[in-house]
Amino acid sequence: MQIAILTFDGFNELDSFIAAGILNRMRPQGWNAYITAPTEDVTSMNGVTVRRQRPIAFARDADAVLIGSGIRTREIAADADLLAQLDLDPARQLIGAQCSGTLLLAKLGLIGDLPACTDLTTKPWVIEAGVDVIDAPFVAHGNVATAGGCLASQYLAAWMIARGGSLVHAEAAVRYVAPVGEKATYVERAMGVIAPFVVAQAAAA
Repeated sequence: MQIAILTFDGFNELDSFIAAGILNRMRPQGWNAYITAPTEDVTSMNGVTVRRQRPIAFARDADAVLIGSGIRTREIAADADLLAQLDLDPARQLIGAQCSGTLLLAKLGLIGDLPACTDLTTKPWVIEAGVDVIDAPFVAHGNVATAGGCLASQYLAAWMIARGGSLVHAEAAVRYVAPVGEKATYVERAMGVIAPFVVAQAAAA
């Protein structure tokens, strides 16, 4: 499983790095999650500059794509040339978006009138884009998932692992990153959030 973590200037570090850290727990199974960006270097909302691991074109060929949020997402959503490079296909890719990343999914036409999640700051913009925003940390419809809140990145990563691997793999990844003394609680919460969507998709397949 080759995964593009779309990361733009002004990105939220928690979205990109937490997801990358959890997803790369699957490296023994041949998975790789890459920071994917339109420019060689991108600077976060808090001034952290990182070098991309893959160009934005990689997103078209990746098995899965995660779109994080950032303080410049509205600018990106208005950039038709940049959006045209994101030729994503939920028929063959797992696609997830977090917080303002949900706005990009809406602009790409990948949500339609399905319920979606986002953060409270972005919520009005996503609603304006015609999306039905629900008060939940995570929701998935087929191969497309959205999450709201910075720490909801664990749900997107766990869902992607469960879909591309198994619930057992997802549990193991969440358990590894969970705080000591709270691992059982964290695993139970994460699995309680994502498992219904994973099971429902398996039943529909």
